[in-house]
Amino acid sequence: MLLCDIGNTSYHFLDGERDYKKDVDTFDASSIVEKVYYICVNSEVNAVLESLNNWIDISLFIDKSQYYKTMGIDRIVAVEALSDAVIVDAGSAITVDVVKNSHFLGGFIYPGVEAMQKTYINISPALDYSFNFDLDLDIMPKNSQDAISYGFLKTLYSEVIRHKLLVVLTGGNAKELQKIFKDAKVDERLIFNGMKQIIKKAKLC
Repeated sequence: MLLCDIGNTSYHFLDGERDYKKDVDTFDASSIVEKVYYICVNSEVNAVLESLNNWIDISLFIDKSQYYKTMGIDRIVAVEALSDAVIVDAGSAITVDVVKNSHFLGGFIYPGVEAMQKTYINISPALDYSFNFDLDLDIMPKNSQDAISYGFLKTLYSEVIRHKLLVVLTGGNAKELQKIFKDAKVDERLIFNGMKQIIKKAKLC
């Protein structure tokens, strides 16, 4: 089974246990002749794929009644993968979604690590620090690096753990956040796992 998660810059494929990426600007989707199950947040790519019969958009097989209209398909698919969890997708933005008893309770969007670092730098060059993910969030900071780290991480941490559910981390900064969420599970293939569940439920193969 060939799966593909398409973003704004790349096609991310999973072929069995092998995953790889292709650049959106240079990859020719018609070069693949086998069946591909995909989700896509890129409207230009979507327009191309609609004309290719072997590319199957699995978002069409999701019951979206419990989700809000503008919610990204990648977030929806991640929620579909789990029944009880707080999902933290740490990419360019950090999205947090809560699912309990297989029901989506809601979520929020938080600035990503790089975006938040730039915010502090824009306030003052004196705040040009990388975040300290080894910070003890139970102790009030006494230096500038820890002060900005605490301001960023404590708010996120507090909102996530208050739900008292398993925390599942995914995305590019998942392993850094695991230092804060010490009992969390890192699942780098969460989206693909959600896609597999949807395909199975819809009996697409």
